[in-house]
Amino acid sequence: MTPDSTHLQTLLQKGVTIPHASSVYISDDVNPEFIHESVILYPGCRLQGSKTSIGPGCELGKENPATVINCQLGKNVSLKGGYFEGSVFLDGSNVGSAAHIRPGCLFEEEASAAHAVGLKQTILFPFVTLGSLINFCDLMMCGGTSRKNHSEVGSSFIHFNFTPHGDKATASLIGTISKGVLLNQPPIFLGGQGGIVGPVEMEFGVVQAAGSISRKDLMEPEHLYQSAVTSERWGPYQTGKIRDPHEKLGKNLKYIGSLSALKSWYLVFRKAVMGMDNHTSACLEAAIDLLDAAREERVKQLSKWIELLPESIFSDKLDEVKSLLEVPAETNSLTDLLSEAFVRKETYTDTIKQLTPDQQELIFNFFETEIQRFTALADQPNEER
Repeated sequence: MTPDSTHLQTLLQKGVTIPHASSVYISDDVNPEFIHESVILYPGCRLQGSKTSIGPGCELGKENPATVINCQLGKNVSLKGGYFEGSVFLDGSNVGSAAHIRPGCLFEEEASAAHAVGLKQTILFPFVTLGSLINFCDLMMCGGTSRKNHSEVGSSFIHFNFTPHGDKATASLIGTISKGVLLNQPPIFLGGQGGIVGPVEMEFGVVQAAGSISRKDLMEPEHLYQSAVTSERWGPYQTGKIRDPHEKLGKNLKYIGSLSALKSWYLVFRKAVMGMDNHTSACLEAAIDLLDAAREERVKQLSKWIELLPESIFSDKLDEVKSLLEVPAETNSLTDLLSEAFVRKETYTDTIKQLTPDQQELIFNFFETEIQRFTALADQPNEER
């Protein structure tokens, strides 16, 4: 059978490797100029969306058919099979077959996931590794220094992100990004057949034993957590009763602040050091849009949660958060850093690793200042009505 798609013919002519072209579908809205000639499209691949961009050395569908819709891939990315939509995959990241990657996911350099992983609104910093059969939505995770020393999530792990009363103001921070972005922190290890009941926070160096479920923050570095086996519990439960609302508000504000800081980091620092070929530019622009959308998602979920609370509690917080989001972060410190005799290495991760202690402190303070701009709202009580 001869492939009849004009775009498919264009890709073949420019040198894209397509071993069984008649089994590959390229929709009319895909721009062939956004597909690098060194890409390999294995049988059963489907490319859709005007924003789809696939960089040098990428492979799609090596293990199973892959559907890619409006995703942006950097260099040497491998999506081995499954469904991928509205997400960004930076250089060297990879995902196994049977994946279900929904919009809002950002895989930074060399982050990876094995087979049968479901993600949505998930941000993985460089080197973070997910095992198989995982559901890991609505969180950020960082930690580790390299592919040999990385944060990892064991197989069959779940981030529980939906409550009995129907809210998803449950995003978790696995490692703090103000330190994690520096790629110099101990990894976090979450053992298989376990889970996290969001929202929780974890410190670097935490080890959660296999089979354990965390329902609280784990903030002691270099500690092992293992949930005890308990007897069955049975008793009255009132759906809709919110426990620890002030704590939950604080965690949501910290997450939104983290997203805001990360967006500014991409706008200023990453834009200066990532390189500006067409595919890198597409990844950078898409990541910035993704982080904007992620902030909107968290505000939406926070709004739904606040509606469940008594009228007088946090009634003004939502408007305050929205007002803060309209004010750009103060990035002069990052601009000053880049204007110095700053050493840019070939890759983003190598650039980060050669930062001096003073430069690391400057970056840490930038992130902390921006995050605290939002968390300070939790310390401002509303007047009772």
